[in-house]
Amino acid sequence: MFQDNTQGTGVPTIPPTTDSLPEYQFETVNHTLFGTLNAVQNTIKLLHKLNYAEPNDWSRPLPTGRVNEVMAILTKRVRVG
Repeated sequence: MFQDNTQGTGVPTIPPTTDSLPEYQFETVNHTLFGTLNAVQNTIKLLHKLNYAEPNDWSRPLPTGRVNEVMAILTKRVRVG
């Protein structure tokens, strides 16, 4: 029938197991940035550069009603365990 071609080759065989995969827990966090449009955009770019969040994951800058102030919102799932 079938022959094991790994015998004698020095290649170890590891049986597949499903219980060796780690299980992670996730939680949702909300980030809100307030500031001038320039400050908010620069912060979003910095967080992208740090590989934390994609710029398109943030909401468009929304006016807050205060002079020269906008806010942007990000909801992100993070691993906690």
